[in-house]
Amino acid sequence: MKNSLNHLNKFEHWQVKINQENFLTIKTLECHTGGEPLRIITSGFPTLQGSSILAKRRNCQENHDHLRRALMFEPRGHADMYGAIITEPERETSHFGAIFIHNEGYSTMCGHAVIALAKCAVESGVVEQTGDETKVVIDVPCGQIHAKAFALDKAKPNIITQVSFDSVPSFVFATNQVIEVEGIGTVHFDIAFGGAFYAYVQAASLPLTLTPAHQDKIIAYGRKIKEAISNSNVINHPFEHDLSFLYGVIFIDEASTPSIHSRNVCIFADGELDRSPTGSGVSGRIALHLAKGELPLHQAITIESILGSQFKVKAIAKLNYGTHKQNHDAIVAQVTGEAFICGKAQWLLNKDDPLQHGFLLR
Repeated sequence: MKNSLNHLNKFEHWQVKINQENFLTIKTLECHTGGEPLRIITSGFPTLQGSSILAKRRNCQENHDHLRRALMFEPRGHADMYGAIITEPERETSHFGAIFIHNEGYSTMCGHAVIALAKCAVESGVVEQTGDETKVVIDVPCGQIHAKAFALDKAKPNIITQVSFDSVPSFVFATNQVIEVEGIGTVHFDIAFGGAFYAYVQAASLPLTLTPAHQDKIIAYGRKIKEAISNSNVINHPFEHDLSFLYGVIFIDEASTPSIHSRNVCIFADGELDRSPTGSGVSGRIALHLAKGELPLHQAITIESILGSQFKVKAIAKLNYGTHKQNHDAIVAQVTGEAFICGKAQWLLNKDDPLQHGFLLR
């Protein structure tokens, strides 16, 4: 037994010999924003072709989707894993590009990912820090995102403690909609865009309790409502066909404490439950609040997630957005949150492994 323990103590010195011909090695940085994971792919992923982020995303879908599955699915990931592929920027004024991936495919926008990416870009030196406030500009599928990374702890001047980003133009697409959903009944909802399209539903009207203990029911309701709305509503973005689909359903309820405005729980992709308040989701929500006269410009509110983690959001500008065929009174939302680095990884894809591209069990 003593010899066995001695061997255990030597685990940290184990080195596995890898035949490079049989393995693809992909390295990642592991983060979370408000509990929602982000796997940032830092090396080993094939260079994506295309002059725009949307073109690069299509190239990934058509030629490298097996790698998305390998990194998001088990055994390297799980049903609620989320990731970002770093690319060359689309615009000369951007620092880098990002393509967002999950269990179903690809997102058009992700606020929690932007917060983590800005923090990691500055702390790693990819973007040079400029004191207490550093601008980080990222090209994503829905457009160019401007973020600010703040180092607020004077004792740790190189640590980013908070990130804010300005949304792409966010707007209300439809209000006071009603649909019958099998197994649920009558559902009242609004649709808004905050980088992706979401249907917003008051949880109490179903009724639905937005706590971790009820996650299975929340996921089931979210999937059914998303499918029903997608099958009966045509959703169009004014400019991009690739953005013209319902990405998720956001349930809204009272917060856990009076100082917090409300609680957001988003079900997106193939039944993924967002652990954060959903950055693009709160951008769409603030557009709804202004359109309904419930909040003025520049008034910030705090929205919590199913875990109680928080984003602050406010509308900082109004603008007209769209074409003569589809025009919207839009706003720019500013979302603020914090992210944490929780690991570094080197993933190996063995060509001889029949499960190299992953699987999902719920």
